[in-house]
Amino acid sequence: MVTRRSKKEIVAFDTMQLEATETTESKEFRKTNEAIGLRVTEGKLTLLTRKVFNVMMYHAQAMKVPGINAPIDTPSAKKYYWIPLSELAKDASYDSKDTEFLKLQLEELQNIKLLMENETQWTSERLVSSVTLVNPTGFKKHGGQVWFGFAFPPEVHELVMAPGTYTRLNIIYQGLLRSGTALALYEICRRYATNPSKRTHIETYEHWYGALTGNAVSKDAPPPYKYFKRDVIKPAVAQINALTDINVELIEHKNGRKIDRLQFKVDHAQQPQLAFPAPPVIDLELINRIMKLGFSQQEATDFVAQYADENIQAAISFVENRQKQKNSPPLDSPAAYFRWTLKKGLNAANEQLQNNAAKLPKPKAKDGQSLMDRFLAARSQEALDVYHEVDEAGKKILFERFKEANQSSALNLNKGIESPTVKAMFSSWYADELWGEPTAEALARFLEQMEVIKK
Repeated sequence: MVTRRSKKEIVAFDTMQLEATETTESKEFRKTNEAIGLRVTEGKLTLLTRKVFNVMMYHAQAMKVPGINAPIDTPSAKKYYWIPLSELAKDASYDSKDTEFLKLQLEELQNIKLLMENETQWTSERLVSSVTLVNPTGFKKHGGQVWFGFAFPPEVHELVMAPGTYTRLNIIYQGLLRSGTALALYEICRRYATNPSKRTHIETYEHWYGALTGNAVSKDAPPPYKYFKRDVIKPAVAQINALTDINVELIEHKNGRKIDRLQFKVDHAQQPQLAFPAPPVIDLELINRIMKLGFSQQEATDFVAQYADENIQAAISFVENRQKQKNSPPLDSPAAYFRWTLKKGLNAANEQLQNNAAKLPKPKAKDGQSLMDRFLAARSQEALDVYHEVDEAGKKILFERFKEANQSSALNLNKGIESPTVKAMFSSWYADELWGEPTAEALARFLEQMEVIKK
């Protein structure tokens, strides 16, 4: 049913559209192409640190010279660019009054080390040389204006203030994106939107992994490509196409059967998107709940930036409910279970399925395989997926426990789960460790999820 809008609503909508357009045009800044897809050698770029750095660039270019609006009269204050802290928070979509957490994010910017190299120069430099917060009336007193001061090291300052070849970006669009990978991909692809080819350079999968995730190039090898595509590329492309002024399409290049190089096709969106207010980037209460499962604050922040709040809350509740089950073994790694649950996309409907499961009729087996066999096989595979989310130390502990429980087995267990037989035994054992003995309710829920029951 289509609801007819009143004339008053239409006028209000048109006014909002006009204001959004004016705001969008006034928030542009120039980002040198050398600073897009920076090669990080130390530290990590997250969604919030990427946004904060762009906001710093935008305001520095608007002021042109440091020292303007300095809240204190000191020689060093004249070397900083100054903006109200509230302005930084607004432009970076930081909807929280937790200044301490913001301080940690600003320090993270200083921890990021870059490698810049061209035909005549090699430079290793920090992304930001100095950040400071100043309240002329005193931090321990209520009231007063808190100012944010920042300075760039020499090479970065040159890239920010005197870009040669650059791409015009907008603070508005970055505020709409919910993950650092989406923002990184948007900036890279926006650079090629005006290129005749409308395509990015072809680069290796490893290159794109570093450029999009912001991980240091010296870090461990990236995950298998299929997981990178599923967990990073697809969500980022979906966000960009839904929320920004460009459309992006992944192009895969194969070497034999293996996909080893990637590029992206870029087009301007047919109709520019409206600049709706951005949702809060940081939910500190949600971050604390994630950290209780065994994650660091940075890891928890990345989850909040990458996934919708309702999905995270559902996954946390799912893990917490599992931890409370008295008739099941304790979870060895709640963090791994949470990560797996979040990737699977389980939600609050699971509780409803559990409540209704006992009422479902018992279906008949098909294709010569019992329904219980199908259920146990799927459960074992899910347990194996959870195991793959555990860190190496946790995997060793789990496998030692498995060996102790299967000492009487004639199989050689010293080679881990490489053997298909050992893998099958381990996954079945770990499923029991995670969820306890199979129950009729769990089987009924499996049947409904797999659409075995025809409604």
